[in-house]
Amino acid sequence: MCKIVESDLFRQPECRDVLLPLITDQLSGQLDDHSCKPDYEACVQLLSTVLDNLGRKDVGPTRGHIQLIMERLLRRVNRTVINMDRSSPLIGHYLACMTAILKQMDDMHYTHYISTFKTRQDIIDFLMETFIMFKYLMGNVFPADWMVMNLVQMQVFLRAINQYSNVLNRLFLDQTHFELQLWNNYFHLTVAFLTHKSLQLESFSQEKRNKILNKYGDMRKTIGFKIRDMWYNLGPHKMKFIPAMVGPILEVTLVPEPELRKATIPIFFDMMQCEHNFSPAHNFRKFENELIKKLDQEVEGGRGDEQYKVLLEKTLLDHCRRHRYLSQSGEELALLLSSLLENLLAYRTITQDGSPEHRMSCTVNVLNFYKEKKREDIYIRYLYKLRDLHLDCENYTEAAYTLLLHAELLEWSDKPCAPHLIPRDGEYMWTQQELKERLFQEIIGYLDKGKMWEKAIELDKQLAKMHETHMFDFMELSQLLKNQAKFFENIMHAMRPQPEYFAVGYYGLGFPSFLRNKRFIYRGKEYEWLEDFTQKLLSQFPNAVRMTSTAPPGDNICNSPGQYIQSFTVKPVLEVPPQFKDKGVPEQILNYYRTNEVDQFQYSRPFRKGEKDPDNEFATMWIERTTYVCAYHFPGILKWFEVKSVSVEEISPLENAIETMEKTNEKLSNLVQQQAYDRSLSVNPLSMMLNGIVDPAVMGGFSNYEKAFFTDTYIQDHPGDHERIEALKHLIALQIPLLEEGIRIHGEKATEQLKPLHNHLVTCFQDLREKVEALYGVITLPCSLTEKKKSRVGSVVMPYILSSTLRRMSTASTLSSASSGLSSGSASSDGHSLDDRRASVLSRSEDDNRIDRKNRKEWSVSKSQVLLERLSDTEENSPDKQQRPKSLQLGDRRLTLSLFHGVSSQLSLSNPLSPLPASPNTPHTPRSSSYSSLLGDNGANTIDTPGTPPPMPPKKHLHEIDNPGIASEHFTPPLPMKIESKPPPPPPKTRKSMFPS
Repeated sequence: MCKIVESDLFRQPECRDVLLPLITDQLSGQLDDHSCKPDYEACVQLLSTVLDNLGRKDVGPTRGHIQLIMERLLRRVNRTVINMDRSSPLIGHYLACMTAILKQMDDMHYTHYISTFKTRQDIIDFLMETFIMFKYLMGNVFPADWMVMNLVQMQVFLRAINQYSNVLNRLFLDQTHFELQLWNNYFHLTVAFLTHKSLQLESFSQEKRNKILNKYGDMRKTIGFKIRDMWYNLGPHKMKFIPAMVGPILEVTLVPEPELRKATIPIFFDMMQCEHNFSPAHNFRKFENELIKKLDQEVEGGRGDEQYKVLLEKTLLDHCRRHRYLSQSGEELALLLSSLLENLLAYRTITQDGSPEHRMSCTVNVLNFYKEKKREDIYIRYLYKLRDLHLDCENYTEAAYTLLLHAELLEWSDKPCAPHLIPRDGEYMWTQQELKERLFQEIIGYLDKGKMWEKAIELDKQLAKMHETHMFDFMELSQLLKNQAKFFENIMHAMRPQPEYFAVGYYGLGFPSFLRNKRFIYRGKEYEWLEDFTQKLLSQFPNAVRMTSTAPPGDNICNSPGQYIQSFTVKPVLEVPPQFKDKGVPEQILNYYRTNEVDQFQYSRPFRKGEKDPDNEFATMWIERTTYVCAYHFPGILKWFEVKSVSVEEISPLENAIETMEKTNEKLSNLVQQQAYDRSLSVNPLSMMLNGIVDPAVMGGFSNYEKAFFTDTYIQDHPGDHERIEALKHLIALQIPLLEEGIRIHGEKATEQLKPLHNHLVTCFQDLREKVEALYGVITLPCSLTEKKKSRVGSVVMPYILSSTLRRMSTASTLSSASSGLSSGSASSDGHSLDDRRASVLSRSEDDNRIDRKNRKEWSVSKSQVLLERLSDTEENSPDKQQRPKSLQLGDRRLTLSLFHGVSSQLSLSNPLSPLPASPNTPHTPRSSSYSSLLGDNGANTIDTPGTPPPMPPKKHLHEIDNPGIASEHFTPPLPMKIESKPPPPPPKTRKSMFPS
């Protein structure tokens, strides 16, 4: 038969009229579904030869012959292709035959062929299998580089689809005969056709693109316009395709063809309008949720661009604002979609970048968006993307905090987890309690790697409580308690470097939108310093310029097209937890809160105001202190957070001096404690600090303060600084007992090589002490500051004493002229009597007691919380606690510093410092027990412990006490009233506390 078809006989129309029915009968029999052993190869060869001859122009009329083949063989060929395996070498031949048949059919053929079906169901079956077959075969049979063959196939399919769409409109659109599945298959076929890769002209070179357009045109526009028309033809049936058709229509609109986008984006508004009209709630919630979900998938897959974002927003806004009921809600959705697209496009751009930090930032922006919209399914997906990025960078702490956000969505209950709550790598159907426990275990592991044991203990306790009171799994509980014990031990003994924090500003229009002209606080890695950190930033932006100034840039830099990076170190502001206030807390525990659980950071920049004093630069040295407040606490789900607010204050030279002295005292106090508690520590740091303070060549800096702030000229020019000046004098006086204790410990630990230095320190200190005590008074420290506290298991507990503790806990009293620490010469250098001095001291005490809390806070520069030590039960029940402290008698000018109720021993300043002998004119003053009331800012007792002495009797004036000497043995003397008579000339100043006790 092939030979007959190939002969000239078959080219004669009359002969074809006789031969073709016989040939089609043979092919139909072979390709029948019930044929036993069809010869597919011979059949396709014969059919191909027939179609080749009918396609020639020199064979006469062929319309009737094409109709015969269409009626008898088209359905057979279609089913053969559908049933044939894609790997078969013959499927391409059969597809070519089917394409040839369709290509040679005209409009009349299509109309006639549909009329040959006897029932409506037969037409539905034919169209269904044709739509499925077209979608299955498009571009998937011939190799991708067979461009002409693929384009011819697509062109033929496009014409057939258009013909079949007319059938849909004519037969299956009315309310009675509407076929939802048939229409659904049609839309999915047309969308697949429009988005097929062989039609995406943007992926071709310009020359190839022009050839395709000249020969075939842009078939995407043709099918896209048909989709739009078919959608609008649906009428009341549109609601049946919402939200299922939102995704396919979105794919159409994302094709980068401007005319096609303008034609199809309005379909979204039509969907919004349909759902609003037909839904009981009169909203378009289904459409909105589906569009957000599909938009995320499509943009992440590489579709969409900035032009699409602008066009989508503009089109929706134009349509919604003209609508009576959708003007507000539609406008909100349009702006929301625009914001989402901006974040998604930035995320997609950064994922192609090599910087994991930028990818983390964009991921957080996207997940925050979904958290706000309560789309937990997409939100959780991005959480795990962020976790993986952190693990790749070994940011275990941040990975733990990221995973904690997932755990917070779950409850401690046996409710089954919703599918979207289960992580992407989980197939097991968890209950919420099981999944939350599993997440907690993973989080605790990450926190342990990140040395965040405090947070790990917090989560471990939650798990332990559940196992103890709800699950009753005591074996697991025992393991959790062992973990807690290990974490507590790590806190006290493991080495944990404190991270540095850096302020970073990205200025200029050359940065991405999520960085442009914004400031951030970065948490550095272990042992990461500013220079290394800055170099890492500059490596991410090779064209950026590093700014040398720490001042905020001007508009010329912010609006420039370049990139400018500003980075400098900032100090976190300590926020002591409430449970640690007024308690002795070891430094290891306190150190955690110095760099964790913080959201405020400070940067101090010195500057001069007024003319520079050549003799003393401290008088004009001001501090500009900038405080940055971040959006979230550190640590968190990122190693950096944006700065949300900035405040600037100016610190006067006097306030700066107070700060400096407080920091020095705090550092010295705790260095002395460390040396006293651990004798194995090197004495060199103590030697350096003591020498820097007591050496007359240095004088610790406060000699400059005396020249700058204690002069009559300064006091007259600055009458409002009286309290601050007194505070500075108090801090200078407070340094003496700290130095004495430090020199004592230094003498005990000094080696033979250090003895000359120690002798030099002792000599310098004696001179320094005499001067300070004569001018600013005497302060002694209780031994409780340096004595070792034993825990129940015998381990040493060393509380960290802040500078505010030292300053606040000092108590004032008077001291006789023979008091320890003052030489006879200095005690009477001005020739005034002891009564005069007492009157002066009491007068100043009365004035100071009138300083209210507000005024004290104005000059109190240290913002640290006060940490107090609490005595053990043995000390609280000591019988000495009930005794009247002799150190507070009116005839005694010694100032006592006490940190808690009970025994408060004094370190006598008259104790000789080795190797210098004590002065023969200075008698030894024995230690005395004292009871100190711990006062708050309002002057009331803030601690009420068992064994507290009974309340003091009503206060009396000095002239009302019959026997002051006896009375003072039983109660604390009242604060004296101000002496109205003119006081005598002031004696050598004796320091007292700025905080009365």
